[in-house]
Amino acid sequence: MLKNLSERREAWKTIFIFLALVVVLTSPFHYAIVKLYPSRIYVGAIMWCPAIAAFITMKIKGRKISSLNWNWGNWKYIRLSYFVPALYGIITYALIWIFGFGNLANEETIIDWGMELGLFGIGTLNPTSITIIAIILVGTVEVVRASATTLGEEIGWRGFFIYELRKVLSYTGVSIFSGIIWAVWHWPLLVYYSNNMLLEFITFFTVIISMSFIMTYYTFKSKSLWPAVIFHAVSNVYIQKIMPPLTMKIEGTEEWLGENGIMFAIVTFVFGIYFWRKAIKEKM
Repeated sequence: MLKNLSERREAWKTIFIFLALVVVLTSPFHYAIVKLYPSRIYVGAIMWCPAIAAFITMKIKGRKISSLNWNWGNWKYIRLSYFVPALYGIITYALIWIFGFGNLANEETIIDWGMELGLFGIGTLNPTSITIIAIILVGTVEVVRASATTLGEEIGWRGFFIYELRKVLSYTGVSIFSGIIWAVWHWPLLVYYSNNMLLEFITFFTVIISMSFIMTYYTFKSKSLWPAVIFHAVSNVYIQKIMPPLTMKIEGTEEWLGENGIMFAIVTFVFGIYFWRKAIKEKM
């Protein structure tokens, strides 16, 4: 954290320029999604707006784009950035099944999933085989595909933004501030898709800020933006693509399910607290 007052002011100016550019670049696509059609093209474009804003800000400030932490970093943090979001996604749905907010998918549901993924026509597969193959395929191929869009977000948020915040805030301050901004940035999409505005506002902000603590930790530890890219992609894939098809919904418990559900908020909050305590202990 910078001590010199003029340098701190300059850092805040850079932060303001970046955030202003994010708003300007993102707003047309938010409008298109909410007012026109939620096309994946618009969503993909939005996810690259933070990166473009970071590049423009760096150009304005006379910095080279190559100065970002493009290095792959320690493989340890890459592995953990896959394992941790996969783990909290699995724990979330295991608790949903245990407490009866949803049921583990039956054979028919799993077969439907297999048909959707094109796993039939290559021999006779039982539901267990379908499940294993589907998880492996989605957990690898889909993560690679998702990384192409999460890269755009993470170049901006974790590759650039949190390093500017680190000049003026502590680890805790960086995690909370960047998490709030990240959550607010999603707000128009949340409004569009929300079924229960107040509840989903609380759960979504809890999830995003909790994830911010974890991703900030891995970014600073690895000195690389790639753990955040992997973490973000894996989190999206497990909580959106893998665990929901393995779960049969029960009427009246919808608020506990999904990425805006109560259970996911509780689990990510616990993980966030753990990483916050870990960072404080390590004097980050």
